[in-house]
Amino acid sequence: MNRDFIGYLLGLIIFIIGIPYVMYLASGSPNLAEIGLRGLLILIILAITGIGLSVWSIVYMKNVGGGNPFDAFNHEVAPRTSSLMTDGPYGICRNPMLLGVFIYHIGVLIALLSVESLLIFIIEVLIMNVQVKKEEQRLKIDFGKDYEEYVKNSNRFFPKLK
Repeated sequence: MNRDFIGYLLGLIIFIIGIPYVMYLASGSPNLAEIGLRGLLILIILAITGIGLSVWSIVYMKNVGGGNPFDAFNHEVAPRTSSLMTDGPYGICRNPMLLGVFIYHIGVLIALLSVESLLIFIIEVLIMNVQVKKEEQRLKIDFGKDYEEYVKNSNRFFPKLK
């Protein structure tokens, strides 16, 4: 099986389906009436926005960076990028894929309105921050001064206000 496909499939299972489903279960599995129309609309808008940003980032990474995003704690799940990307979605922040996921998961949080889902989101952000810091060490080795300059001019997860 193609390693790119495995990386994309793992990302889909973990970030698009898995974490939101765990948040839903932890919140007591509310029905649509409990979520309400406003919560559902906010979820849909943030899901489209977040997943759209993540997909744009993945496509850009594949086409421009020549690699795949799924690199877990310095373990290459799929081929890594071969060139440093600093424009397109990577001009927004250094991790636009995760920013997209976080936007989507914030929509899930708003729809569920539960302390349990908030705790899961906080744990996710903390784990991903550790993962990204390890990835940044590798990127510094792979791309040297170009990456260091990129770090100076961008934020890890959120757009840099100019």
